[in-house]
Amino acid sequence: MKFAVALLIVILTSAPAWSQGKGVDKQSERVRDNGSRQAGDNGTKTDVGTGRGMDFGRGRTPTVPPLPNPYRLAARRDVILKAVADVMRDRNLIVDEAASKPADGIIVSQPYTFIKGAVVTQAELGRYADISTSIARGWTRGRYTITVEVQPIDGNSANVAINAKIEGRTDGATGAEWTTLNTVGLVEEEFLSALIENITGAPPPGRSE
Repeated sequence: MKFAVALLIVILTSAPAWSQGKGVDKQSERVRDNGSRQAGDNGTKTDVGTGRGMDFGRGRTPTVPPLPNPYRLAARRDVILKAVADVMRDRNLIVDEAASKPADGIIVSQPYTFIKGAVVTQAELGRYADISTSIARGWTRGRYTITVEVQPIDGNSANVAINAKIEGRTDGATGAEWTTLNTVGLVEEEFLSALIENITGAPPPGRSE
C-alpha cells in the first residue's frame, strides 16, 4: 500500500515537468520550422542549388556574325585590286586572265581543287557547300572558283563583293562529272577576311589573328 502511494506521488509530481518539457520542444520545433529554408534554397551560398545564378553559356566564345558581303573598304580601287591578286597568290589561287576584267573591277580565279580522295572529300566538301540537296554520291574531289568585284563609292572607298562557285566531282562508269553546289558562304568569308587583313593590317572586327 505504501509503495502504491509513493508511486502515485512520483507520477503526479513528474507530470508538470514532462508537460513543460514537451511544450519547450514544441516551441523550439516551431522555431526550427519557421527558420528552415525551402528545399533547394541554399541561402547566401550561391555556388550550388537554386541560389546559384543562371550562368548557362558562361565562358563560351560568342558566335561571330558573318562579314557583310559586299564589304566596304576604305581604299582606292587599284589598291584593292592589287590586294586581291596578292591574296589569291597567297591562297594558291591563279588569276584567270581571260575571265577577269580589271578595268571593270572584276578579278576571277581559275578553279582551285581544295580536296581530293573519296574518303575525305565528302566531309570537307560539306564545310563549303550544301551537299544535302544533291542527288550525287561518292564525291572524290572538291574545287571552287572565286570572283571578286570591286565597285568604287568615291575616290577613297569601295564595295567589295566575293562570290564563290563550289563544285564536287563524282567518278562513275561514264567518267568524271562535276556538279555545282550551293555555297554556304565559308569560302567567301575566309577570302574576304584575308583581304581585309591584307589592306588594313589587322583582322576584321571580332576576329582574332
